[in-house]
Amino acid sequence: MIGAGPAGAAAAITAASAGLRVALIDKAAFPRDKLCGGGVTARAYGYARAVFGDLPQDLFHVSRAVRFSSGTATVARVEPAPPIYMTMRSGFDAVLRARAIAAGAVDCCGQRMMDCAPEAGRVTLADGQVLQAAVVIGADGVHSAVARALLGGGPDLRSMGFALEAEVPGAPGPETELDLTALPWGYGWDFPKPQGRTLGIGGLAVQDQDLRPRFHAWLRARGVDPALVKIKGHHLPSGTSRPQAGRGSVLLAGDAAGLVDPITGEGIGWAILSGQMAGQAAVEALRARAPDSAFQRYHRRMGPVRAELVRARLLAKLVYHPALQPRLLRSLAGSDHLQRRYLALLAGEMDYADLGPRRLAGVMWRVLAARHARSRLDATGSGG
Repeated sequence: MIGAGPAGAAAAITAASAGLRVALIDKAAFPRDKLCGGGVTARAYGYARAVFGDLPQDLFHVSRAVRFSSGTATVARVEPAPPIYMTMRSGFDAVLRARAIAAGAVDCCGQRMMDCAPEAGRVTLADGQVLQAAVVIGADGVHSAVARALLGGGPDLRSMGFALEAEVPGAPGPETELDLTALPWGYGWDFPKPQGRTLGIGGLAVQDQDLRPRFHAWLRARGVDPALVKIKGHHLPSGTSRPQAGRGSVLLAGDAAGLVDPITGEGIGWAILSGQMAGQAAVEALRARAPDSAFQRYHRRMGPVRAELVRARLLAKLVYHPALQPRLLRSLAGSDHLQRRYLALLAGEMDYADLGPRRLAGVMWRVLAARHARSRLDATGSGG
């Protein structure tokens, strides 16, 4: 397993618990800092418990109050809201990795790969050690070295999201804030954590070119001096997932496979689930003495996840479309039912599939109609 975050740890504990010999490789020594909002949905929390067992409760601050905002103005407040388990990734990831090692995975963390030939099953570490494996699982993040070696080239950054975040130490805030107008094609968040708050904004990188000055102004509006906090940025594979998450005996999981929700930016749940499925596929393939069948087995398991992400991308065209955003805000402000359904999606208590094909088709029709109307206004000069 290359990458010891949630996806790699889930793959490792699944395979090791089934009796396979597993090496867990990561360039970082744990605990390590990981830039991430750290929102663990109810669904992701359920996946984590199913794979890793009960987790220490001091890892989480459970948020049950959510405020939707437009800038600093409140659009709607929901309390009690579905639970969102806020965590610091340094502690969360360290616990998951430790559980995988306790299950029998060999700890190869803390040194870089010097070479990776995934289809040959060969990895060379910085200390000169050469590891050979029948199945390789790449869970090494959005800029996956395994994916590059297997499929060629890097990710298309134009189709990805990009986020800036800052950790603000202190007492957790009283509520989760979601600013739906922080960016034209994205949103802002203020997440209460066990040791403070995580504030961030994120959106499609190709649409939002001037994030840093926007983020500075956004922080100041919330009483945070940007000069006093450390601001970090990272890409999110939330625009599109990889068309093929592996080949033969090589599998890609988590961010390496592009498994991030394009509406919420949440990827922990899909990382854990995909890691578990990759581990299960490896176990089945090796027991059948057919390691090259691992990807076929994994791809079949992942069908429902791929379909759910397709639905999410369709819905994202409505949620973040500038022409429709005012309508969404008015609807949220005036409908408790819509607030609850929106939060159920965000918190992972409801799937996009639950919306049904007719409702999704209606969503897309409204998006296309709005685009057409805007194009006609621009063409006639009536829009200015």
